[in-house]
Amino acid sequence: MKILVTGGAGFIGSHLVDRLIAEGNSVVVVDNLSTGKKESLNSKAVFYNTDICDDEISNIFQKEKPELVFHLAAQISVRKSVSDPIKDAKINILGSLNILENSRKYNIKKTIFASTGGVMYGNASIIPTPETYTAQPLCPYGICKLSVEHYLNYYKNIFNLKYIALRFGNVYGPRQDKNGEAGVVAIFCGKMLNNQDCVINGDGLQTRDYIYIKDVIKGLTIAAESDQTGIYNIGTGIETDVNNIYSTLKTILKVDGKAIHGTAKSGDHRRGSIDASRAQNELKWRFQYDINKGLIETANWFKENNNE
Repeated sequence: MKILVTGGAGFIGSHLVDRLIAEGNSVVVVDNLSTGKKESLNSKAVFYNTDICDDEISNIFQKEKPELVFHLAAQISVRKSVSDPIKDAKINILGSLNILENSRKYNIKKTIFASTGGVMYGNASIIPTPETYTAQPLCPYGICKLSVEHYLNYYKNIFNLKYIALRFGNVYGPRQDKNGEAGVVAIFCGKMLNNQDCVINGDGLQTRDYIYIKDVIKGLTIAAESDQTGIYNIGTGIETDVNNIYSTLKTILKVDGKAIHGTAKSGDHRRGSIDASRAQNELKWRFQYDINKGLIETANWFKENNNE
């Protein structure tokens, strides 16, 4: 199958491209390398250094004629969405609309969208939180992701463009940016391996649903093969606090150093984990990596690739 992956040079995208190519697909990648890395990109992929907001996207669709689209490209930083919500909306809403309009125009069979479960539900009263819980994101990043989900539903109802939106928990694993666009696991690994102290925002007891990259890629590929349409949480349903992440990584990497507790960040929710029962029942997806197994693989990768 000919498949287009936006954001295919990024953390999640590059792993997905590797999997798709290994399965025998022809893959086209669109990425402006704002956070993605050319060296992470599979050499067998056709690559366009293009922004999803550009008019050039239409020419790429016309030339490459993809059958399926994985839309992963985004402004990924919650912090940046708070400081510049207009830029965040231009990329995450208007850029997504550019992809959807061309998907409609060129008769794409299905769109798989990388949404968020990590910030979608705000300070939810039900934890783990199911998709049926009212979405109430506390940051512009989450608001934009929710908006795109509504647009996906519109394109499905009006133009019969099939879709699945996957609301990921906090994804971590090899290749994540240790310099801090997102991902406390990668940031801590980078700091520890360079003998630097780690900064924990607030008391460190805030919890998230940490989901390993291999489980996320499995969710994406299953979604592409499924006849289902709709929104699915992809997470473990387990809360893990930041202090636990820190202490576990410190043990795995056998490093000294200490954690410095800084001020809590505004807009952060206190607790979070997502209920993936719908994905388990309808997509037959289940996570395989618990937090300890995933952190060991991740820490070892960062140890081996610390100079990159």
